Amino acid sequence: MSGAELASMLKSNVRFKSTDGIKCPELKLSEKDLNWWRDARLGMFIHWGAYSIIGRGEWVMHHEQIPQDDYRKIAMSFNPKAFDARQWAKLAKDAGMGYMVMTARHHDGFSLWDSPGSYGQFTTMQANARRDFVKAYTDAAREQGLGVGLYYSPLDWRFPGYFEPVEKYDNALLLKKQAYDQIEELMSRYGKIDILWYDGSWLAHKGSDAGGAWLWEPIHLNRMVRKYNPKAVINERSGWEGDFSCDEGPHDVNGSIIPFPWEKNFSIAGSWAWRPENKAMPFERVMDLILNVFIRDGNALLNVTPDQDGVIPEDQVQLFLRIGEWMHANGESVYGTRGGPWQPVDGVYGTTCRENIVYVHILDPQAFRDVKLPPLEGKVLACQTLSSDSLTFKQDDDGITISVPEACWQTVDTIVKLVLDGTVHR
Repeated sequence: MSGAELASMLKSNVRFKSTDGIKCPELKLSEKDLNWWRDARLGMFIHWGAYSIIGRGEWVMHHEQIPQDDYRKIAMSFNPKAFDARQWAKLAKDAGMGYMVMTARHHDGFSLWDSPGSYGQFTTMQANARRDFVKAYTDAAREQGLGVGLYYSPLDWRFPGYFEPVEKYDNALLLKKQAYDQIEELMSRYGKIDILWYDGSWLAHKGSDAGGAWLWEPIHLNRMVRKYNPKAVINERSGWEGDFSCDEGPHDVNGSIIPFPWEKNFSIAGSWAWRPENKAMPFERVMDLILNVFIRDGNALLNVTPDQDGVIPEDQVQLFLRIGEWMHANGESVYGTRGGPWQPVDGVYGTTCRENIVYVHILDPQAFRDVKLPPLEGKVLACQTLSSDSLTFKQDDDGITISVPEACWQTVDTIVKLVLDGTVHR
């Protein structure tokens, strides 16, 4: 099933790029092994590399057709003066996030670690920095108790065989060797890796990730990953179906609950990588997106854009801190929950649940006045706000109505907590 077909079935605008990946049940994690990631709900994405020096986005080498030698000269000047992975990790923790994912290598081929497998030794150890940034990052994330995620792109614009894999097959095999060597380095040299986030397994910028599987052999590749990190949560962009699917971009989220593990990823700054003119998204817009993800049983991965010196722009920092304040106050309705038991009503409400509790996330309190929630198998014992203000409700065979006075309405999300006499059935 294509991403568009799935979205149509779910009456949703959520789009998954790679729903056609190769199946291999023995590689997939169990529900139990995925629980920590699904419980975390929220993560920090970091796009940072040589392109951050230029400040025109992570695709600048390709879009502006910068010659390899010229781009290498720029990359070799990489020497961030203010880089502090501990500050990044603390910000993620303060923002209420449970994991981080950093670009270890993007499509330009520049690697942020000491990589013997790098073609042409195109790494931060050869650059002016003379430093392994993956090591600093993984250590810092663990210090904060966060899940450690690494992003890796198998493609590399320096290889003609990527653009013409059949005609220049020998060169494509060199590209493949680099990917295998580098993924093995990342999986074997930095302790336990909790998330492997692939991107760019399509060939010649055409087709799907699964369409490039004949070259990458993703089952073989991910068996190697499992050898070093048997419980790593792996996304679907290697050509294998993966443990979870991704919806990319800041478009609205609507429609039904997604019936499998998924994650929405978007940049809070417009582009994925630093541009000096970019501004952080409004807090209300970001919260609308991630709340609509949570009530559809997904995770949200929010990207920040450090500049060439490793500094996350202050407006992005302040946005993350506001998200953290909201999560600190309302996190019980998000962390460790699952979407449901009721399907969302776009723009009005949705629900999350845990054990014998249902959290009703009211996005439009005015419209919710006319809502009668569907019936539940259990009996509602208590109905209250998260601050324990009791609310009037009525439960009968036809469903549940809740009266939420205007004094209880919240700007972003008015949350009602229903306590049942038994476990919620989704």
